[in-house]
Amino acid sequence: MNLPWHFYLMASIYVIAGLMHFIRPKLYMRILPGYLPGHKLLVILSGLVEIILGTALCFSGTKNAAIYGIIIMLTFFLPVHVHMLFDKKAAMGLPKWVLIARIPLQFILMYWAYLYL
Repeated sequence: MNLPWHFYLMASIYVIAGLMHFIRPKLYMRILPGYLPGHKLLVILSGLVEIILGTALCFSGTKNAAIYGIIIMLTFFLPVHVHMLFDKKAAMGLPKWVLIARIPLQFILMYWAYLYL
């Protein structure tokens, strides 16, 4: 695969983000809405999914499936970002404008992945 450097940057971002679920799991558990069960399990699973998808991007046989997986994953993450906007504890003291900006950022990340199909 001869893809541009920013494709590999994207793959690296997902692998690093996934690893962070294991390095700082409490941070991720804190942002999950209360209606979701098993916060620790969800953090572990989402971290694994990010690592797997980020790695799968780097192989021609799995690249397109990984891109679709990333788009689906980011769609599932949207409620967490909305929850952070309305829950003070989940917001972690971030400014309101950052929390608002995170929502369209999800769509930008989806589009970024889509560009490589």
